[in-house]
Parts: sequence; structure tokens; C-alpha cells
Amino acid sequence: MPLTLASLVHHSALKLTVRAGEDRLDAPVRWAHASELADPVPYMEGGELLLITALKLDAEDPAAMRRYVKRLVAAGVVGLGFAVGVHYEDIPDALVDAAREEGLPLLEVPRRTPFLAISKAVSAAIAADQYRAVTAGFAAQRELTKQALTDGPEGLLAALASQVDGWAALYDASGAVVATAPEWAGRRAARLTAEVQRLRERPAPASSVVAGPENEDRVELHSLGTGRRPRSALAVGTAAALGTAERYAVHSAVALLTLTTERSRSLHAAEQRIGAAVLRMLLAGEPDHARAVAGDLYGGLLDAPFRIIVAETGTTPAARDRGEVSGDALGALAEVAESAAARSGEAVLVVPEGERLVVLAADGGAAAAACCEHAAAREAVRTGGGAHAPRAGTDEEELVVGLSAPAGPIAASAAYKQAEQALSVARRRGRVLVEHEQMAAGSVLPLLADDAVRAFADGLLRALHEHDATGRGDLVASLRAWLSRHGQWDAAAADLGVHRHTLRYRMRRVEEILGRSLDDPDVRMELWLALKATSAE
Repeated sequence: MPLTLASLVHHSALKLTVRAGEDRLDAPVRWAHASELADPVPYMEGGELLLITALKLDAEDPAAMRRYVKRLVAAGVVGLGFAVGVHYEDIPDALVDAAREEGLPLLEVPRRTPFLAISKAVSAAIAADQYRAVTAGFAAQRELTKQALTDGPEGLLAALASQVDGWAALYDASGAVVATAPEWAGRRAARLTAEVQRLRERPAPASSVVAGPENEDRVELHSLGTGRRPRSALAVGTAAALGTAERYAVHSAVALLTLTTERSRSLHAAEQRIGAAVLRMLLAGEPDHARAVAGDLYGGLLDAPFRIIVAETGTTPAARDRGEVSGDALGALAEVAESAAARSGEAVLVVPEGERLVVLAADGGAAAAACCEHAAAREAVRTGGGAHAPRAGTDEEELVVGLSAPAGPIAASAAYKQAEQALSVARRRGRVLVEHEQMAAGSVLPLLADDAVRAFADGLLRALHEHDATGRGDLVASLRAWLSRHGQWDAAAADLGVHRHTLRYRMRRVEEILGRSLDDPDVRMELWLALKATSAE
């Protein structure tokens, strides 16, 4: 326990007598300081027991004593010790009355008790309290280490909550709650997700103090991990500020959880290497070998339909001009997939490939759904329609994602190509995410907006447009009408308002100018697509 005025009063060797402020003797004493200055306030820090003999004070002047005591109280002085038998045989009534009015504890110090004895008693008590705190801190460290080794993070959190007489929570890389102690703290911890996400935007190590949900408690947040981007976070909720022993316990928990995080990171890197090998075997058409290497780690993922996600990241032109290329967007997507899979207990295969990320996730599972939600949030931010959408990466990062249709191990290579095709379409359309099934269900016409397709169309139809420009006929419109009617002469001629012999003549001129036969279905297809591409401009 910290030293209080009551402890000093009960100190048998000091013989102190309480003359005022009897109801405030539980105030903790940070130090004892002797000063005969008329205004010692500039040298006070708060929490001191001030010792005086009133050498330079008019202690019998009520007005002067009221001003003097008011300044001491405002400065945070917790008590005033007055030595009798030096300049005054007794404490003047003016000072006693002023102390009672302000509620400042006033202690009478007998002549035989030197101020040095009081200072030594205060110093010894503070040192003893610090020693107890350090000893308790080491004991807490041993207990936390034991629990971490035997019961993992959950056991450590339970021990920490007991040590601080409060609650503790562990968050994953996405800011979701992983574990709490006691269990009733889960709802409180969940309401701090936004604060945890803000903390993760700062380089590790980082910490902050926030008011608990509905001001129920005081919460300290600490990031965990040694990398530039924190891997997880710890929250500690208490009714009041932490003492020295509790502070030791929290720091020990941060250190132990950081070690666990770094060890997990090494294991995670090893798992990624296995995952990369499994993916290469699947794409090489060796599902049996892939299943053997996957073992229990990824084997369950290959027993049901899965989807392949291929993501790439880039930067805006402004960022590229400054030479900035960041992988934060890919890292965030990987964290989203892994965190969702961990919470649902499903396997997910995440393989970084340079500036590309490949994710193999169970069809209909939490990881695939989380990736789609993450992409939708980025889409909302990009289009300006998501003012409340969670930010993912920096403003200058561009995430592009392609999602395959459901597939099995035998069709993994085809699924990978589907994801790449969807990725290409997403990049061309300026979208964050495109699913391969959307491409199959949609129209091919939006693909004709590509500049290369339009250039081909212009070149194919240029001679016909040049012919029509001379006023010698309308070959382009005639060709469009004939193709739209599937080569039916009467129907196309009626659409144009000309005789069918006129239309036949025009089609022969088209063949002569282009040097191609309209009897060839490939030629008709190319001409129709060219007409569609140019009409879309």
C-alpha cells in the first residue's frame, strides 16, 4: 500500500498530532519537503507533506493564513506539518482555522522530532512500497509465464485479469476479439474494435489509454509485435489507474504475448511455404501429391469445393511518380482471410507471390466471404459511396481481385485461370472485385471497350467508312442491317427501305473492298463485333 498521512500519524517514533483535516488522512504521500518560503507553491509537484516552522510567515494573521493555505491546496499539497517550540510554542489559531476551512490536514510536530526523521520515515516507506511492488511484479511475471506455457494466451489473460483486478482481452490482426478474461468482458472488449484498429495504424510498439464503453472503466491498449504493422493488440480494463505492481504485470503480459506473436509469425512463414508447395502441385495437375503434402494442415481444404482468389496491388500515378509501391493492401487482404478462417476454425491457404496474392479458400466459407466484404468496402471507399466503410490501406493503393468459380483439386489449374481472367476484367473495368461467374452471366459487349479492340474495329471498317464518305452508298449501315437480320435479304432490305437487289449489290461491294467472303462465319462474327465496338463510342 502507498504511504498515507495516517501511516505517519500512527508512526510511534514521530509523535505527530492531528490538529485539522482528520477526515483526509488517507491521502497518499509522495514526498516530505521542508520549506520556509512565504510561497513554496512554485516548487511543489503535488502529493507532498510540507514541513514548516513559520520562520517567514505571519502565522497569526487570519487573512494571510487563508491565502497561504488556499495556495497549498491548489498546488496539491496533501498535508502541512508545523514544528512547535521553534518560532511558535503552539500552532497559531489563524493557521488551524484556515486549515480546517480548506480541509487541509495539519499535523503538529513536537520539538524533539526533527524534520529529517519525518523525511527518512517517508523515504523508507516509499522505498518499501516500491520493493513490494517490484517483488509482486516479479511474482506476477512468473505466474503469467507459467500460465502462458501451460494454457496459452487464454491462461495468460486470466492471470493478468486477476493481477490487475479487472479484465483483459486479446485482439487479432483485423481487430476482432480472440479471447477475454473473465468471459463477461467479451461485450466490453468488442466495443473497442475501432480503437484497436486506430492503434494498429501506428508503428509498433504503441499504446493508448481510452475511456471504457459507457465510461465503465479505464482501458489501456497495447499493440503486440515487433514489425512495422502490429500483428495483434492487448486491452486491459481497470476501475482506476494501474499501480506499480499492476504495471509490471501488464508489461510482462505484453512481452510474453509479443514473443508468442513472433513465434507464431515464424510458424506462419513455415506454413506459407508448405501452402506455396501445395498450390504449385495443384496447378501442375498433381492433386494426389498436393494432398499428401497438405496433410492435416490444408488437407480438409482439398476435400470440398474451393475458390481461388488472385489479387494484385498497384498505386496511383502520383504515388508511382514518387517511386512509392506498397504491399499494405495485399497484407490487409491476407490478414482478413486468415483472421476470418481462424475465427471459424476453417483452413485457408494464403500464398504471397511478389506483387500478387493467391488465396485458396473453402467455397461458402468465412474466409472467402470476408475477402469479398473487404473488397466491397474498398470499392465503397474508392467510389466515394462509403463514408462509413472501413478503410483498408492507403488512399493511393489500388487493390484488384479476381475470384474463380467453385472447383476441386483436379480443376485447380482451370480455377486459377478463371481467377486471372476475372482479375484482368476487374482491372480493365476499374473494379476492385470481379467474380468469374459474373463474367459468364453477363454480356461480352462491355469487353469491346478495350482500346485494342476498338483499334482493330476501326482498321477493319476504315475502307467501308472511306467509301461511304464519298457519297457512293451506305455500305456500313447496309452491312449492319444484313448482319442483324442473319443474312435475310428481304427483311434487311425492308429495314433499309431499298430493293433486295440493291442490298445484294452493296454486299458484293463490301466483299470486294474488304477482300473477304461474307459466307465465312468467322468474317461475319468479326464484322459484327467491329460494328458493335465502333457503335459503343
